[in-house]
Amino acid sequence: MKHSEFKFFFITNVPELAVFVASRGVDRIFVDLEIDGKVERQGHLSTVISRHSFEDLAAIRQAVPGVEVMARLNPLHRGTKQEVDRAVAIGADVLMLPMFTSAQDLAEFCSIVDGRCRICPLVETVGAMNAIAEIAALPDIDELHIGLNDLHLELGSSFLFEPLAAGHIDRMATILRDAGVKFGVGGLARVGEGLLPAELVLGEHVRLGSTAAILSRTFHRGAVSVEAIAAEMDFAHEVTKLRQARAAYFSYDAGSLAAVHAEVQKRVGQIVRAKAGAGKA
Repeated sequence: MKHSEFKFFFITNVPELAVFVASRGVDRIFVDLEIDGKVERQGHLSTVISRHSFEDLAAIRQAVPGVEVMARLNPLHRGTKQEVDRAVAIGADVLMLPMFTSAQDLAEFCSIVDGRCRICPLVETVGAMNAIAEIAALPDIDELHIGLNDLHLELGSSFLFEPLAAGHIDRMATILRDAGVKFGVGGLARVGEGLLPAELVLGEHVRLGSTAAILSRTFHRGAVSVEAIAAEMDFAHEVTKLRQARAAYFSYDAGSLAAVHAEVQKRVGQIVRAKAGAGKA
């Protein structure tokens, strides 16, 4: 895999911010139209629940004409065709379907899209995880993203990266690599930051063969304007540091990457135990 083949996604509905980050290392702008059921699933967490609109999608599309724009729609429902038609008409390059639980559901979505734009399914349920071979075999699917927020909740985990430490992501990655389907995993904080430092997570991306990650709210501190993000960080420099940290792992042999995975498992175990202890206090 070439170093340049890794994409960073950035979630925003602010056109000026989309222009700013796209000129500083972001490969795909991510407009998040999903709202159905999200508050019920994640309302107790510190995750972002976006309130983006189709009007936002249109504004983003106009602001960054030469940049990939992806729209995450609502889970499959009676209004999915209307959502797809509208997003396609606006000019979204990629549509993301969340919270599906079977290859049949995803095939139905593919039929609705009917080749009008690319599809990036969000594998974030146990059902989708277990159906990964069938999903990878669908003719319209050449990429997907593995979402850790909802997946770790459904698995009964207390920490975002437990599915990675437990081997669930490894099993999916093996199937996806063999099928030639590109996949991203979760999100990234800054180098040197995060309960599980981003540079360790990037080692796992290289070991797994992942091709994308979302720049998390932790990465940019939840900034929602150019002024706020520019005051908070040197955005381009921090993106470059992530790319450099990832590139360094390409000199590692399989044994060295396995050692990184062992360190990730160790640290995840420590975090989970600490959370359990705090819960009992």
